[in-house]
Amino acid sequence: MKICSMVRGACCLAFFAATGYGATVSNADKQFMAVAATTDMTEAHEGQMAENQASRTDVKDFARTLVQDHTESYEHLSELAGKIGVSIPKGINTGKDRTIQVLVHLKGASFDRAFERDEIASHRRALEIFKREAAHAQDPDVKAYATGRIPVLEKHLRLAEECAKPNKRS
Repeated sequence: MKICSMVRGACCLAFFAATGYGATVSNADKQFMAVAATTDMTEAHEGQMAENQASRTDVKDFARTLVQDHTESYEHLSELAGKIGVSIPKGINTGKDRTIQVLVHLKGASFDRAFERDEIASHRRALEIFKREAAHAQDPDVKAYATGRIPVLEKHLRLAEECAKPNKRS
């Protein structure tokens, strides 16, 4: 009886080891996931603000893209976090986000300019973080997530830079 229990226990341990259950995720990967979650929620929130406060159609279109892509990214990250047993932030404190506090008081052309500048800077930072994680992540699923988001972030940066071109401003 004891041997059967030990064999069953060993089989369970082998299964969990083979499937990744119980595997530890590095602190760096956990920190990346927390930053990615916060970034997604912040970008989606700022995109929603831009849909309401921007004056130009191209900025509003870009904002809709941000909301859609960053919401999708957060959902994917949430699934990944659940799969590997990592806790990620579930919300942001808009009252403590300096950029949001500036943007909330702007409308029209002044909102457009501030939003464009912020999106260029934030997507450059995000690309650095995601590229570093794609190169150095220890968890293969986290690495795949980071790698898969890079083209989307590059697209966002291109769109933000396009919106910020002088000939686009009214």
